[in-house]
Amino acid sequence: MIKLKTKRFLAPAVAFSLCSAMLAGCGSGPQAAGGYDEDGILELEFFNKDGEEDLWDNPVAEKLTEKTGVRLKIDYPVAADDMKVALMIAEQNFPDLIYAKGDVASLVEAGALIDMTDLIEEYGPNIKKMYGDEFDKLKYSAEDPAIYQLSSYSVGATPFKDAGNAQIQWAVLKENNYEVPRTLDELETMLKDYMKAHPETDNGLSTIGITLSTADWHWLITLGNPAGFIADGAPDNGQWLIDENYDAVYKFRSDKEREYFRWLNKMYNEGVLDHEFATQTHEDYIAKVASGRVLALVDKDWDYTDAERVLIADGKLDKTYAPLPVTISEDVKCPTLMSQGLTTGQGVAITTACKYPVEAIKFLDYLCSEEGQVLVNWGVEGINYFVDENGKRYRTQEEIDASNSDKDYSKRTGVGFYAYPFPTYGNGVLDSTGNSYTTISREAVIAEYNEEQKAACEAWDVELLLDIFPQKDEFEIPKFSPVWAYAKPTEIEDITNKLDEIAWSSLISCVIGTPEQFDARYDDMIKQFEASGMSKAEQMMGDIVKAQVKMLEE
Repeated sequence: MIKLKTKRFLAPAVAFSLCSAMLAGCGSGPQAAGGYDEDGILELEFFNKDGEEDLWDNPVAEKLTEKTGVRLKIDYPVAADDMKVALMIAEQNFPDLIYAKGDVASLVEAGALIDMTDLIEEYGPNIKKMYGDEFDKLKYSAEDPAIYQLSSYSVGATPFKDAGNAQIQWAVLKENNYEVPRTLDELETMLKDYMKAHPETDNGLSTIGITLSTADWHWLITLGNPAGFIADGAPDNGQWLIDENYDAVYKFRSDKEREYFRWLNKMYNEGVLDHEFATQTHEDYIAKVASGRVLALVDKDWDYTDAERVLIADGKLDKTYAPLPVTISEDVKCPTLMSQGLTTGQGVAITTACKYPVEAIKFLDYLCSEEGQVLVNWGVEGINYFVDENGKRYRTQEEIDASNSDKDYSKRTGVGFYAYPFPTYGNGVLDSTGNSYTTISREAVIAEYNEEQKAACEAWDVELLLDIFPQKDEFEIPKFSPVWAYAKPTEIEDITNKLDEIAWSSLISCVIGTPEQFDARYDDMIKQFEASGMSKAEQMMGDIVKAQVKMLEE
């Protein structure tokens, strides 16, 4: 039996407004989506809120259709502020499958998603195997224990590659005999000394100590998130710090994070932090990094990978970046390798419009199978990877180089392209043959190190760059999943959005002001937080975390 949630629609005024905007009346019920074509292939419509154009014509997609009899017709947002999910709800017009990212609560409230619990029990053995002991974390909430989504984040991952809390050019480390700066003071000294010795690059560009990207949502990645990692030693829970009692704190009111932003203010006023950081676009940011003139970053590697590809192509390998376990002081432990368990709250769902829910769950189950995971992560055997006489999968150097240098590699080949937002095993998880489900294993990462990375490992007397970080077994796994991915009530989201808008501009103002202005500006920001419902949101967020912990303990 397929469980449907009782429908609760948007407020009439909102629904009317959205429908009017489309010059179309709201439907009387969910409209049917995909169906079979003349070749007997089932085409399922899939909306991917984090997606891009995909004609389902790469080799991996074609092989998936061959194995499952399913082809996806993929829709995606055309702009960051896309309103497609809201319009779907207003019109009651849904695709078969959907990845709504942070909009899932609205879909649940509108009764648009199927509870997959019984479908998984009958048709999803590979889904159950993949999630194992963490299967119950897929439940929506303590009040509504339905499974509406499969997590879009990897299961059981062990980090072998990560950018850490901060990044620094190999050239700077080499000049300091590979000494690892572990505190902000040590990083500051290293950057100032290098800038003094090298005020310009070889091609005459002025050297920049640190730059940030804050013109759009990237402010969360380069300005907001590093504060929690570096100052509080906290794992990624979005804008929230969760204490030992499961109480929630909006993190930018943390005293330690205030001191981190005070340090950025100092770096700005002393010329280490790029004076253009607050006005440049993200494209400007990437261009600066790609020029080789930026000594250090506080970013994530997925965000600056394109810039590093340019540096590598230009023969500037020493201007690429080493991951650092930098924290505000020696008593704060870098949380990079801390496991938070399965990330839930965002994932692929089947909608009530889907006429073929059994086929849809079977498709998702195939993706979770050993064969499906190898196909999604490694590609097509004999083309993207090979198997040696010992049964070990391997890629040719040509394939490795293409995956590292061609920004369109994944989309063109399909390799790794469907690992997100669909369910997937994480790096380090082994299949029945003893091979890693993903191309990223400890051995593979070590084998693919370039000359700069190899030299650092030798200097540090380690095998893996991340061996210099506090290790995974030094941390306990929290009893709650990462809070940033939770499907939160609209009221919390509305308050948090207000708080984030205040933080975005206020934190920049704090950083670019004089040292004498810093505390007054920071205090004013916190007053604005308090006037915008921060305490209420903290209480509600803490209650949600406590409810999840209780549900999983029962």
